[in-house]
Amino acid sequence: MSTGEVMLGVDVGGTFTDIVLVAGGHVTTTKVPTTEDQSEGVLSGIETACERAGIEPAEIDRFRHGTTVATNAMLEREGARTALVTTDGFADILAIGRQDRPALYDFEARKPDPLVPAQRRYELDERATTDSVERGVDDGALTALVERLHNQIEGGNDSTADSEAVESVAVSLLHAYAHPDNERRVVERLRRELDVPVVASHETLPEFREYERTATTVADAYVTPVVSAYLDALLDRAVDRGLPAPAVVQSNGGIADAATVRERAVTTVLSGPAAGVVGGSLFEPDDCEGVVTFDMGGTSSDVGLVREGSVERTTEATVGEHPVHVPMVDIETVGAGGGSVAWVDSGGALRVGPRSAGADPGPACYGLGGEEPTVTDATLVCGYLGSGTTLGGDLQLDADAAETALVDLAAAADLEGPVEAARGVRRVANATMTRAIRQVTLERGHDPRSFALVAFGGAGPMHAATLAERLGIDAVRVPTASGVCSALGMLAADERHDASRTHRTGLAVVDPDTVADHYERLVERALAAASEPDRARIIRQADLRYAGQSHELTVAVPDEFDAGRVAERFHAVHERHRGYRLDEPVDLLTLRVTATVAGDPPPLGHAGTRAEPVDHREISFEGRFRETPVYDRDLPADTRLAGPAVIAGGESTTVVPPDWRVTVDDSGTLRMERRGAS
Repeated sequence: MSTGEVMLGVDVGGTFTDIVLVAGGHVTTTKVPTTEDQSEGVLSGIETACERAGIEPAEIDRFRHGTTVATNAMLEREGARTALVTTDGFADILAIGRQDRPALYDFEARKPDPLVPAQRRYELDERATTDSVERGVDDGALTALVERLHNQIEGGNDSTADSEAVESVAVSLLHAYAHPDNERRVVERLRRELDVPVVASHETLPEFREYERTATTVADAYVTPVVSAYLDALLDRAVDRGLPAPAVVQSNGGIADAATVRERAVTTVLSGPAAGVVGGSLFEPDDCEGVVTFDMGGTSSDVGLVREGSVERTTEATVGEHPVHVPMVDIETVGAGGGSVAWVDSGGALRVGPRSAGADPGPACYGLGGEEPTVTDATLVCGYLGSGTTLGGDLQLDADAAETALVDLAAAADLEGPVEAARGVRRVANATMTRAIRQVTLERGHDPRSFALVAFGGAGPMHAATLAERLGIDAVRVPTASGVCSALGMLAADERHDASRTHRTGLAVVDPDTVADHYERLVERALAAASEPDRARIIRQADLRYAGQSHELTVAVPDEFDAGRVAERFHAVHERHRGYRLDEPVDLLTLRVTATVAGDPPPLGHAGTRAEPVDHREISFEGRFRETPVYDRDLPADTRLAGPAVIAGGESTTVVPPDWRVTVDDSGTLRMERRGAS
């Protein structure tokens, strides 16, 4: 039996599903292969974790969950068959998009097909401007629309096969963000008469820019049935085992209950990676400007930035080549994970990813039928992983299979043998991940040398020191339970609810009373979704830009709106991000409110048992093999080690190169420093 609150975090990844169970300060971790029906793997992992911790599932008090259901639906185009209702003349807005090209100098480059094909786009003769509603919706036209959609939902007309039956509807009328009366009327009628989810743009994204608002609304409708079905299945299985209903991590790094997520499923498209950045933020050193979070899993690597305790967020993101403009943690993702496949292109160059071997069959060393070489195979051949290493519970690695796969790669790349091929694969993968870190630091005006690198995920700690050296970073932190840090971050996440609306005006002529009134309504919307409104903290922000610019920056706004103070904050933020400020008028574009209910991070205890090496093996450093001690991850606090060393845990392995040293702190976190660093 456990004492105190028992907390459970579950993060579904592309290869493994990670489980963290905290009971009485003791952390139990589990990795299990991700299943096609994610809820099966989730419940299997929970049962394994409970068995290891010696508790019953019914004893769990808090259950938080990050899922890739929405992400996969977008990336694999396996969401619901969606219809779009829009203003007459705007049915092709999804296909037209913006003028930017996927590849600037590729004359054969094609934009991705819209999530809604032309035959499922419907127009209504109505019109609103930014000032007023000029023409309402005709009753007869609306009735005809309902009948056409009903036929498509039922598959009942001659032109629609059953396979094309509509499963959800997105409604995005022109300027509905400013005057939603027409859209509200259409949505109310459709929701009353159609038995499918109906998503409204003025509820999902009440902001200007027709393409982005429509695309985000369509994305919400596209993933809502899939996410709802998954949550229903998970909830049924959880209830059968006495588990509490799961709270779900949103893309903004906050959590929300399942009912709230069902209403805006698009907010979960970066659910798991967002939790990883939140988890990494818990390990920010006091003497750094912030941390770069580096999460390397089986399929990809995710990089985020935390500055002075605050996670960097964005409202402009693309998922599966489709814009999704909802608040989310600002994450740069590259296709370089442990399962990323190494290959040789037509010019003879060695490449890694973005294609992944996944969990089944996985890398060649898994022994599950995979034959293509991956980053994990290269890591095994270089000695960072031992041939007896197990992953995901009882999956034992096969070094011979890894070497065989790399022999063929070496021949294709004209390299001397499997070892040289393995070193090449790691160099290419490290270069890809280094570029991702540069994108969230140098390219956004931040010096990476002022940050620490927090490495986690199953493979992150094996590459962290090498990446840090490339970037001039002197400090690396590897959290306790680093292989499942995203799941751990869920337990520390705040509840978070966002609301926004566009209000376009020059800051010099803004009406403070109007702005105050808009903020008041936004606060009401955000608090209505909060579980404990009395405990919620309100954050006010605004999007601003210099007159004539096409992109905005988000700045904090005082509770009492003051145009002068807001302008000065904008100038300062613009100078920090863009390197300059202008003596030009400033435009106010969008008002934002966030309501947060503070989370309660779990207490983490640590009681290491052994500071002596458990093994020695030959490991490749700087182009040659060196005999290196291998330590168990369960090191006592205050243990100090000098590289080279390998610290092997149940869910991840940390590599300490020759020029690095490591100290274990009271929480079990590995504090790695470069020798000679100030």
